[in-house]
Amino acid sequence: MSLRMPTAPNAGLFKQGYQTHSNADGAVNRNIQACREISSMVSTSLGPCGKNKIVVNHLSKIFITNDAATMLKELDVVHPAVKVLVMASEQQELEMGDNTNYVLVLAGELLHLAEKLITLGLTPTDIIQGYKLANTLTLKELETLSVDTVQDVTQKSELLKLIKPVIASKQYGLEDSLSELVAEAVLNTLPKKNPKAFNVDSIRVVKIMGASLDSSFVVKGMVFPREPEGHVKNITEKSKVAIYTCPIDISATETKGTVLLHNAKEMLDFSKGEEAQLDQMVKEISDSGVRVVVAGAGIGELALHYLNRYNILVLKVPSKFDLRRISRVCGGVPLARLGAPLPEELGSVDIVETKEIGGDRVTVFRQDQDSSLTATIVIRGATKNNLDDIERAIDDGVSAIKGVLKDNRLLAGAGAVEAELVKRITAHGEKTPGLLQLSIKKYAEAFEFVPRLLCETSGMNPTEVLPQLYAAHSGEDSIRQGINIDAESPAEAVFDIKTEQIYDLFAAKRNAINLATDAACTVLSVDQIIVAKRAGGPVMPKQARPGNWDQAD
Repeated sequence: MSLRMPTAPNAGLFKQGYQTHSNADGAVNRNIQACREISSMVSTSLGPCGKNKIVVNHLSKIFITNDAATMLKELDVVHPAVKVLVMASEQQELEMGDNTNYVLVLAGELLHLAEKLITLGLTPTDIIQGYKLANTLTLKELETLSVDTVQDVTQKSELLKLIKPVIASKQYGLEDSLSELVAEAVLNTLPKKNPKAFNVDSIRVVKIMGASLDSSFVVKGMVFPREPEGHVKNITEKSKVAIYTCPIDISATETKGTVLLHNAKEMLDFSKGEEAQLDQMVKEISDSGVRVVVAGAGIGELALHYLNRYNILVLKVPSKFDLRRISRVCGGVPLARLGAPLPEELGSVDIVETKEIGGDRVTVFRQDQDSSLTATIVIRGATKNNLDDIERAIDDGVSAIKGVLKDNRLLAGAGAVEAELVKRITAHGEKTPGLLQLSIKKYAEAFEFVPRLLCETSGMNPTEVLPQLYAAHSGEDSIRQGINIDAESPAEAVFDIKTEQIYDLFAAKRNAINLATDAACTVLSVDQIIVAKRAGGPVMPKQARPGNWDQAD
């Protein structure tokens, strides 16, 4: 009788190159460990005093930011369990535009505490049941924790109440000036009849190097960081606008042709027909009342000559997104054919002017009505990285408006809501019989991450401050007690958030808790990972060339 050698599990099931990781090999624990790594990486960037990260992407572009969404976009995460958390965070960014960091860190915290329960002997199924029950209890409690509402989004004071804390969490110290700019831009574009129709894409940001943030301003309309192509630079009266997505030039044939010239006269007259055709086309555009032409593609030199002759301002806009926006602002239709536009295809603009901001020439399309369809925030600053980071903070501030239009309730910020949830969900857990009690209490414990991280990043000792916070939450009006990151001593570390008006958006927080719980439960429910062999041949590492980089080969 011959002995048979044992083979690898599933050897005959999959093609060669497959990898399988089962629960028996500790797949759940390894998944939790990987999720904890990404979570702890972004957790230090949470809150107003959060630390920045330098991320160098695959194109060697450098990002200096504390924004979790930007970090995850540029980091090429390959671990399948971690990708579940990243997808939840991206979903939060799409729906609410803020609290992406919150989703990642809360999910990481829930998984870390689940690992302790698995060590105690609970099965992942028990933990998932407990977490889902605790999530339902949390959402019920959140409904009772609202401390304020945004009554009227057309009032600047009400908007500032909402925008300031969002911007402060990204650009602490600059929130006053930035929130004023965002509020002004929002009020310029907010539809008066139906504010819920507000579109976040109505607000653009143009970054111009130089000066300081105090020199930033808001323009009703659009600002393009380039000047017009022709001689005409300014239009001071209301004018018609034609928008073209095709090149403004003589159309070239797709095939090559040969022209036989018999004498010198034919050679001299060769291009006259094309010139006359182009002249006729520009004349038709001018006769239709157009004074401004926006081109989405190239502009030929001959076409530019005739446009200058008819005193038409020409601006080249290579970005299709900007072309779409300018169509909204002017009310015109982008045309794919060259020629005189029909009356219904024309747009209109009040003023077009070319200004010099810093060392850059910009073109401003301004609308003078009460409510413009687009507003542009021109931000100034010393470095490109700083301007990029300010732009992300402004985007978050604008996205907060989208959230408040869905639900106008506000929660207490500065870790106040989380401390209250720890107290209330733990109390619910104490009343729950069976093993679910352990999972519910651990779920409540996970919310401690916000006050703890606020203490750590602002230089306070969490072991001194957290007991004070929980003591404050046992008294009356406890749901307003949060962490004061500017406290000079531990005795002043807990304060009433109403004094500083630090609020969190109800809709964003509820969505973040839901997504984090779902992501954590999804990772816990995985008991096996099956990874196929990557497509394509082996990727060979680049060989460094000997000698200097600019030597001849």
